[in-house]
Amino acid sequence: MSMIQVMAQSQSGGVRADRTPFYGMRIPDDIKKMVKPANAMDKSVFRKLLQLAVKHLEATEVGEEEFLSLGTEKVTLETLRCVFAGILTALRLAVRAPSSLKADAYKADLNELKLAPELSTDLAKAAFGSRRETIEDAAVSNRVRLPHIQSFRWRVDVSISTSALNRTMEPSILAELTLSDGKVTTFEVPVSKFHELRYNVAYVLKEMDNLEQRNILKVQD
Repeated sequence: MSMIQVMAQSQSGGVRADRTPFYGMRIPDDIKKMVKPANAMDKSVFRKLLQLAVKHLEATEVGEEEFLSLGTEKVTLETLRCVFAGILTALRLAVRAPSSLKADAYKADLNELKLAPELSTDLAKAAFGSRRETIEDAAVSNRVRLPHIQSFRWRVDVSISTSALNRTMEPSILAELTLSDGKVTTFEVPVSKFHELRYNVAYVLKEMDNLEQRNILKVQD
């Protein structure tokens, strides 16, 4: 099993040094609030909520009547919303987790949170089953993304003179960016500022490389 060298505090007060739970160092509120009502409700209701959550993550529209039809005298609408939110969060975190996270480890983390083993198994089957690829594809296609650079053009201009000086011969870089949303941006950069930008980019890349070398961020097989 892959091992991330981070110390994690377990629910029972012990310390696990083998890996970080799928939810990170802090238990999300939605998952924390879900455990008690999920354990108390009928398993069939939980599984129907799980099915609706999977449909939602697959970008399939879930009708409000499908959700409301699960309510009973014992299971209020507030309880359904609480459990549904927890299921969504648990599934999203599983999909976003590194590929080193396996179903058994996922179930162990849920059991550590006192979720019933039967429910943990159902969640693991949904998160790591045959529909995972569809969920991942939907997550990628529906994510919010900023426009990206479609084309980049540049040239070097030399100012022979200005209103203040008869002869300057100062070079500058004129650049044109075309973004994926069709927006075109043109800007001019003095050579001195371009060298400053080049230096800062190289500095940031070097700092990122140094950060990746730290043991706390290394994933070992």
